[in-house]
Amino acid sequence: MRKSMFREVTPLSEGDCFVVFSRIKSEFSFPIHAHTEYELNFIENGKNAQRVVGDSVELIDDLELTLITGPDLEHAWLNHECTSRKITEITIQFHPDLLSDQLLMRNQFKSVKEMFQKAIHGVTFSRDIICQIMPRLKMLAEKPQGAHSVLQLFSILYDLSLSLDMRVLSNESFSVNSQHFDSRRIEKAYVYMHKNYDQQIMLADVASHIGMSEVAFSRFMKKCTGKNFVDALNDIRLGIACQKLVDTTHSVSEICFASGFNNLSNFNRIFHRKKGCTPRDFRASYWKNRIML
Repeated sequence: MRKSMFREVTPLSEGDCFVVFSRIKSEFSFPIHAHTEYELNFIENGKNAQRVVGDSVELIDDLELTLITGPDLEHAWLNHECTSRKITEITIQFHPDLLSDQLLMRNQFKSVKEMFQKAIHGVTFSRDIICQIMPRLKMLAEKPQGAHSVLQLFSILYDLSLSLDMRVLSNESFSVNSQHFDSRRIEKAYVYMHKNYDQQIMLADVASHIGMSEVAFSRFMKKCTGKNFVDALNDIRLGIACQKLVDTTHSVSEICFASGFNNLSNFNRIFHRKKGCTPRDFRASYWKNRIML
């Protein structure tokens, strides 16, 4: 049974477009949480703090900028190995409908729409784009009032959406929301793999399901997703395994087989390669910083 997560009640009112929190602090103290509002979080001088977004657990550098649009995507920044006592953090939270669906359908906002879809699983940005955006973020934090501040936020989001090296953080299978692809065939293949993740699935099974040869499907999948079939299937199974580690008390062995892996040693090896820790350590770290209601 899924446990309830800590839900932040933000001060963003229906009458405001967005809210900005700008502060200098000596530590990260907010637990792993989720909220319906979209969030853009900037951190300066927080090197070696730990970013948790879904099943992604990483150390951050001295500059950090992450966007989260998933309403059930748990996230937090934790002290971990950060030794700084002067951390600058600027958090911008805004309504999901601040940019309406009608506006996001226009050609000029296509890149923003695509960024928001990726950010359902959390996206983080490179140092180069952070350095470009940082002065405007600080200016917005100083003057968050009036219509010009909303236009400034739109401008920041648009420029971020043009970044070619934004990186998706959480495994799609960890999040409640499904992944979307431009190709109906790839979408159909992923739906099939999600539905049958706990069964033995062969390349031939998925290729036949979408009406392609094995060779053609393998090439097509690599072109559309950047992953081969085995990596894509393993990512789906790992995402489900991570969710079970967080939300149940089942043993690692039970979760391994329930997630579609048929060998515990192989599961542990793949998990460590992808996540940088063992399943047991992942669970312990997550539960330590997660407050249950």
